[in-house]
Amino acid sequence: MVYITRIEHFNAAHKLYNPAWSKDKNENIFGKCANEKWHGHNFELYVTIKGIPDIDTGFVFDAKKLSGIIKEHVTEKLDHKNLNLDVDFMEGKLCSIENLVIGIWQQLEPHIPQGVKLHALKLYETPRIFVEYFGE
Repeated sequence: MVYITRIEHFNAAHKLYNPAWSKDKNENIFGKCANEKWHGHNFELYVTIKGIPDIDTGFVFDAKKLSGIIKEHVTEKLDHKNLNLDVDFMEGKLCSIENLVIGIWQQLEPHIPQGVKLHALKLYETPRIFVEYFGE
């Protein structure tokens, strides 16, 4: 089994805010991330697929085609958007990086072609904060 990773980038704004809580409780739990005026990140998304290299091309899957799938189904929906307001698959969810990576998986998995499998996503919110998700 061979694993190949494509890295994509998007910029987006959000806030962490639970509407069932008071403003004070949100600020106590989420700190600056509960800012009513939002805040933004330069996200890095690592998409790893796995499979057996094709005998004719040597590819598990064409990385350019993988990039196109990611752009069509994920980054075009997220780039320069407000994650809380503009992204349909985040509607009604707390906009944490954990929930975002699960939503991204759900957007990508149905579009990964037969013969390869989506193995993992790694989503960097900052250079020091990232999540990994394996579809579990």
